[in-house]
Amino acid sequence: AQPGGVQPRSPQPRSAQQAPPAAVAKKQRVLFVCIGNSCRSQMAEAFAKAYGGDIMVVQSAGLVPATMISPLTKQILEERNLSIDGHFPKAVDLVGREPFDVVVNMSGHPAKLPGAQVVTWQVKDPIGESLKVYRSVAEQIEGLVMGLIMAMRSGRAPG
Repeated sequence: AQPGGVQPRSPQPRSAQQAPPAAVAKKQRVLFVCIGNSCRSQMAEAFAKAYGGDIMVVQSAGLVPATMISPLTKQILEERNLSIDGHFPKAVDLVGREPFDVVVNMSGHPAKLPGAQVVTWQVKDPIGESLKVYRSVAEQIEGLVMGLIMAMRSGRAPG
């Protein structure tokens, strides 16, 4: 015994420890889709990875991918301390070969992948618009992503 009658505790064996509930649940595979994968879907992917990485695995794609990510998209995300360095526009056909649980469609056009629940978000395409419009779109997407994350964490169906 230690002085004062305190006994040192031995650590619990790993198998006896309980995993946190989020670690037990299977992560949902989520795909964010817009037209060029240059603005909206890239923003959504960045927010979802930053805030919901515990509950979802995220990718983004475009129906007709642009040649590059919009510099204003990068600027808006950097203002929020989020980086998409190394990201590039990808086609839905390329990433759609993998199974997704949820497809969030912001394109305004039909986008379906086998086996995935499709959720439609009405979000203005900011391409060619001012920085103010990009900020407004980013704010809207951030709120929608947070709502999606909260729904998933509470076990509700997204949408």
